[in-house]
Amino acid sequence: MGRVLGMDDDERTSIAKDWDEAVNLTAKQLEDWLQTEESKSVGQGDGESTGHRSGRRIVEILGTKRADLSDADWAHMRKVVGYVHRHLEQRPKGDVTETNWRYSLMNWGHDPEKAGASRGGRS
Repeated sequence: MGRVLGMDDDERTSIAKDWDEAVNLTAKQLEDWLQTEESKSVGQGDGESTGHRSGRRIVEILGTKRADLSDADWAHMRKVVGYVHRHLEQRPKGDVTETNWRYSLMNWGHDPEKAGASRGGRS
């Protein structure tokens, strides 16, 4: 269990390290955030956004021991890391505190305003 098909231990270790850096909200913080209107306001189309759905999945992953993660969990972790890294590179100028850019990242488990958060390409 916990093995991604075709993925060796080094790759899982790399994903786990990147995940720990990308996801800087705790399960409780993310769960609380996902209940807010701001969280629900971002995304495309009607219904639950991809980011909001991802956030619920991230909460589940954060509550699971690494040894018990499924192949799909590892794949989602890799997807989250990629999204956070790409989105950080698109950081708008100025105060981002109340922006859809920040709200979207928070749905994916990363608060760019949290102390110690990566500033993307604009450190």
